[in-house]
Order: sequence, then structure tokens, then C-alpha cells
Amino acid sequence: MRWPSSRTRRVLAVAAVPLLLLVLQIVASRNGFEGPLQSVWHDYFGTPKSMSMPWAGLALALVGLSWRRRFVTLAVAIALDVVIAGTRVALGGPFTFGNGAVITLTGLALVAWLGWEDRDKRNALHAAALGALLILATKVGDVWLHVTVMAGPNVLDRYVALADRALGEPAWTVARILDSLGPVPPAILHWVYIELPVGAMVIAVWQLRHVAAASNRAGVWPSHYLVRTFLVLGLVGPIVYLLFPVVGPMFAFAPDGHGLQIGNFWPHHVPPFDHAPAAMRFDAFTPRNCMPSMHAAWSTSIFLHSRRDVDGSPAPRWLRWGGAFWVLATLTATLGFGYHYGSDLIAGAVLCLTVESVLRAPERGWDRARILIVAAGATLFAVLLLSFRYLPLWMAQHPVPAGLILLLLVAAYARAFYNTWFAHPALAGSDNKDSALAR
Repeated sequence: MRWPSSRTRRVLAVAAVPLLLLVLQIVASRNGFEGPLQSVWHDYFGTPKSMSMPWAGLALALVGLSWRRRFVTLAVAIALDVVIAGTRVALGGPFTFGNGAVITLTGLALVAWLGWEDRDKRNALHAAALGALLILATKVGDVWLHVTVMAGPNVLDRYVALADRALGEPAWTVARILDSLGPVPPAILHWVYIELPVGAMVIAVWQLRHVAAASNRAGVWPSHYLVRTFLVLGLVGPIVYLLFPVVGPMFAFAPDGHGLQIGNFWPHHVPPFDHAPAAMRFDAFTPRNCMPSMHAAWSTSIFLHSRRDVDGSPAPRWLRWGGAFWVLATLTATLGFGYHYGSDLIAGAVLCLTVESVLRAPERGWDRARILIVAAGATLFAVLLLSFRYLPLWMAQHPVPAGLILLLLVAAYARAFYNTWFAHPALAGSDNKDSALAR
């Protein structure tokens, strides 16, 4: 069996994007919520849903341009945003930005497609496509949250909360710690949590900083970088939401459950021991987006890609510290704000390491090491989900051995991942030697 050529795969991928957006828009329109095409329309001609995402997409698109064209593009985007935002405020609308960035990104793609040639055209269109995908991925994600509610009324929070006893109820513990720290740390953590794509954009821009450099005359792109992992995680992880619907402790165990919660326990009181966990009915608007925690998966990918450059050399210290801060702050926020259980975070981290093992160093091919690490990750991920669903009572009744087994299995897999991809940087870097960006 012959695999389609790379050109054919790219054409199919490009064609799949508008088809997916159209299907999701139809689903959204029929069920009374905003679809991705409506959201895109607002980015152009209305009030953008997010100020940061359009600019993150444009910033990613700038990596494919020369410095002169970057400054011109940025100036145009800022001027447009100021004029549009000022007009909107003058007409009584909200003060927000983002229209100028989206319009400029679209204009950049059109100018490159119709007016530029060869390397300049390829680099600009490649980078613009990445920026657009980053923006569109958030639109698809917003719709998918509604789809998780449409999939069914029941959630499995009672199972996960019980399994979390083997981890020491981390959502309750971290929430109480945050409450004792005053308003500033939670405000910082909240910003980090909601601006996760901005952190990813910073890493991606750094990884792709030499794409348009004069020394890179061939316009060679690295064989693997953060955006690829981000997008694949966004395609794979949310599917599990439909298989394992969970709303999180702030909804299932606190007043935000709108009367359907088990009780008002989180964050100050641990719920009583549940000897007969079962699915519970929940409302028709709270997303079932906890298992696995995609914030844990995405922030883990940010951490991994902040360790080394695309050629295997160590990343600068500021980036490594930044990546470590981002993952720690994100994980703290997911627990402290009651968005996730500890089990969600563990599943998300394992999913990230598995997907990263599929994508990393493609020139290396599917050798024995890659097959083993991917198979081990997929197996561990499945075991975690099955354990949280069918063994939570045993885990809660035997928290010390259950917790140790859980943490040791994940630690062993993380060590195996490190040994495969990071323990021998010279070997890992050789896989990217020919495709790494010229210095």
C-alpha cells in the first residue's frame, strides 16, 4: 500500500479545515450556540472573542517574513486595530482588540500568494497557515465544549473524586493554599491559565526564528516544533471527553453546580467517602472537559519544547525557566481553581508524552525505541482511564499502595521518555541535523 505524497497530504489537510468548520457551524446553528464561522466573522467585522489569540496568530505568522516586512505588517495591524477599536468604543461598543491582527494576517497571506515568489512566498504562506490554524483551533475547541454537553447528561465525577483520594485530594489541598495567599497569586495564575496559547506562541516563535533568516537560503523549516504537538493534542485529547465526561470539583462539589452538585464541599471540606460511586446527571451547559486535562497536556508540551532547540542544543536559560514556570503555574491553576482533579492532570501529561513520542524526530522513523515508547504510553493512558472508572473504590480504600503504584508507573514512563528523547542530545540532534535551521 502506497502512502499519499506529502503534497497530497497537505492538500487534503487544507481541504479538511473548511469542511470541519462548516460541519461544526451547522451543528452550532442547529443547537443555538455560536459556531466557528460566526466567531471568525466577529474577528473580522464584530467584537473578537479574545484579544490575545488574534495577535498570537499574527505573531506566529511573522516568523516567515524578513525583518522589514515584519515591521511593516506589525505597523499595519496596530493601525487597523487602533482605528477599529476606537470606532467601536465611540459607537458604544466594548473596548477590545484583535480585528486588525486577523485582517492583517489574511492580507499577508493574499499578498504572499499573489505577489511574492519562491522562498519568500513559501515561508510566508507556511507561517500564515500556522497562525491561522492556531486561531481556528480555539474556535473549534469552543464548539467542541458544547458537543461534550450534547453527548449525554451524565458525568463521572464521583469516580474520579474517589480515585483522587489515592493522590491526597490535590484539588482541595491546592485550593486551600491559594486561598491563604491573597488575591495576587491567584490573579497571576488565572492569567497564565487562560493565556496558554500565548505561552505556546512564544516557544514556537523562538523555535522558528531562523526560518526567514538570510543564512537559511533554502527556507528550511525544522522537522518538528511545538505547533505540531499542540494541534495533534487538540485533535486527539478532546475525543476522550466524550468517553469519560467529567465537569470538575468546582461544579460537582461546589455551588457552581447550580443545584445539581453532590454537595457544597469544595474547597474547604473533603466530601464523605463514597462507597457506591455512580454516574450522576448534570446540567445542559457545563462542558465535560476534564478527562484528560488538556491544559496539563499542552503546558507539558510547552515545558518539553522549552528544554532544547530544534537541533538538539540546550535552550537558553530564560526559556527553560519560562517553560518550567508555565507548566507549574498552569497545573497549580487547574487544581486550585477547581477545574480539574489530580487524575485529570496525570492522564493529560501521559497523553502529551505519548503524542510527543509519535511526532518527535520524524527522520528517525519508526524504530524499535519509538514503537516501544508509543505503545507503552498508549497502554498506560488506557490503564489510567480504566482504573479511574472501574477501580476508584479500591484506590480510595488503599490510598497508599494505589497512589504509589499510580505515581511510580507515570514516573517510570516519564523516565523512559527522557531516556528515549533527551538522555543523548547528540544522538537526538543528529536526527534533525539536515533539517535544522541554518545558523
